[in-house]
Amino acid sequence: MARRRFRSNQRHEPTTERSFQEYILSTPAPQTSRTELLRLVRGGEDTFLELKVKLSNTEKIAQEIVALANTGGGVIVFGVNDQLRVEGVDDPERVQEDLVRICREEVQPPLVPFIDRIALDNGRRIVALDIESKRRPYRTRDGRFYLRIGAEKREASREEISSLLDESRPLRYEDVPALGATMADIDEAHLWSYLREFEGGAFEEATVVGYPTAEVLERDLLLATNDGQEIVPTVAGLLLFGWDERVTELLPRAAVTATRFSGDTQQSPIVERVKFSGNLLSVYEGLTRFIRRYCDLSEVRPKSGSYTTEESPVPARSSYHRGVVAEVIANMLAHRDLALRDLPSRVHVFDHSLEFVNSRRSVGFSPVAQKAIRYGMPERLNPRLAAVLTSAAYGLKLPLQGLPALLREARRFSNRKAEIVSFNDEFRLRIYGA
Repeated sequence: MARRRFRSNQRHEPTTERSFQEYILSTPAPQTSRTELLRLVRGGEDTFLELKVKLSNTEKIAQEIVALANTGGGVIVFGVNDQLRVEGVDDPERVQEDLVRICREEVQPPLVPFIDRIALDNGRRIVALDIESKRRPYRTRDGRFYLRIGAEKREASREEISSLLDESRPLRYEDVPALGATMADIDEAHLWSYLREFEGGAFEEATVVGYPTAEVLERDLLLATNDGQEIVPTVAGLLLFGWDERVTELLPRAAVTATRFSGDTQQSPIVERVKFSGNLLSVYEGLTRFIRRYCDLSEVRPKSGSYTTEESPVPARSSYHRGVVAEVIANMLAHRDLALRDLPSRVHVFDHSLEFVNSRRSVGFSPVAQKAIRYGMPERLNPRLAAVLTSAAYGLKLPLQGLPALLREARRFSNRKAEIVSFNDEFRLRIYGA
């Protein structure tokens, strides 16, 4: 049995500072038996066990904690010397408080300390800190990474840091193979039209023989995976280049519902409601046509009373900047969290505003992040999908690039600031008409 685990029950590690503090204050630590701990100590130091006589140097203790956490977890026992003799600690309560502070302030991301204070028959007391590694890589407050090799710690090399970072990157939903999809579901004409836009640079048509769609999609665009038997398009690959009917069938959650309300709230009567499905180009074009049916789109702010629309079943209530609407639709399609169920993307057309509602996990998307994206700091869930969708080669005409330009032009056009709100795992962007 691996010596690194001597605690049988596992607990969830909170991710926010507030929940971290509440967790420490309210959750009782599980007890470790003296026999269990002494058996661990008698084996001596190794990759998963460090022995300390006392807690004296906070910086070195933080390094030991980081090293154990980056190597798979382990235990630090205070009150035992290098000769495996139990000397005990004078103030175990103070040691526990210091360890909690070190794990919270000196280690990034913060660790939840699992701490046991154990009294022996001779009256001496020792403290055991159990370290888990659920969110590695960990680093010290000054940004240094450590690993534990045998009974010694050392600073991680550049290659080892790169390996730790690669391990920490989660598999994104856009990279998951689309269940039930095959290469026959890819619109080859659309894909090769995209590739030809890179002629003379990344793409050389003269070297291509037989239009190897599967190989190019997997090898060059990273939009397909090989399961050992066949190449299968990923979720992003199917959304970008799939046939409309197959995308509708295989990825029903990718549909977007557009609703025209006769008023300024969702409680107003519904004029029309349409669900758009298919690949992202088809959905983009469908949403654009729907908005144009009820609103005027132009590059210049119209003069009061000078605009009407002939194709709309009702008079247009507002006018919007054409580039802003194009960018906000593309932004919505690129940054949906498709892993969330039962949270469809929606477009609401009101008399004097447009609202775009997207699925987006609120956990981790803090108010600070909401401000940062206004300055162009990316918070992308689907980087591959977003890169292709916003490329001129894909076919969308996006005169504006990015959220900051969208917000700036929307305010200039309507004299009203766009609103951004994120709650209940939904991201809402509202722009106002002139």
